[in-house]
Amino acid sequence: MIKAKKSLGQNFLTDQNIIDKILNVVEIGNKNILEIGPGTGNLTSAILNKNPKKLIVVEKDDNLADLLKDNFKRKIKVINKDVLEINESLLDDEILTVFGNLPYNISTEILSKWILNIDKNKIWFDCLILMFQKEVADRIISGFNSKNYGRLSVLVNWKLEVKKIFDVKPRSFFPKPKVESSILLFKPKKKFFKLNNPKTLEVVTRTFFMHRRKMIKKPYNQLFNGDLNIASKINIDLNLRPQNLNYETYLKLAEEYEKLRS
Repeated sequence: MIKAKKSLGQNFLTDQNIIDKILNVVEIGNKNILEIGPGTGNLTSAILNKNPKKLIVVEKDDNLADLLKDNFKRKIKVINKDVLEINESLLDDEILTVFGNLPYNISTEILSKWILNIDKNKIWFDCLILMFQKEVADRIISGFNSKNYGRLSVLVNWKLEVKKIFDVKPRSFFPKPKVESSILLFKPKKKFFKLNNPKTLEVVTRTFFMHRRKMIKKPYNQLFNGDLNIASKINIDLNLRPQNLNYETYLKLAEEYEKLRS
């Protein structure tokens, strides 16, 4: 019997009703599918029943990867690697529809990596249907002027449209996690703000949200050496707090920061 590994953040989805709801989010018949973290293959099996054109799964756990190969044979392609070490744009020549019950301990790292690597000239997916810890999902979908708004909200809104689909109770998993989960649907934006170095936005948002309850004057001065011309140009009130700036403002700040350092 396969045991869930705490070190890999494994909680296997076992609720067939939830599996069916996930697969009804988008049409997958005759599509190229990527599943991240298939675990024991419950969702994998249900995907195959929908007759996709191709199914690729990425599973880091060696024992689970072997189990999937034994159970599904040539019906799927199993990649036995850490998803964080894979160049997702090289996974397949076709556009992929992505499903993922992401390990809670690295879910934001996976999403951030994908967003930073999105190239508008070659977007490798048409949509992402991903499961997160509910608390993380609330941060992802949060708008500015709210307590959950932060770095992740800004990063996601830069290149993706996001919509919450539904919440999932702990009883739908084995072993049961201690928290609720949420299913989110992401679609790539056709146009997004261009930055020469995508990681610039991470630097800017990290600096601003480091002290999220305090006014932005201090982090602003830290990044721009006290130059008030940039604040005036972007029309920023330095007495505001980080959550009061919308994501477009952070993108403009990142652009100005790039100019300063070039």
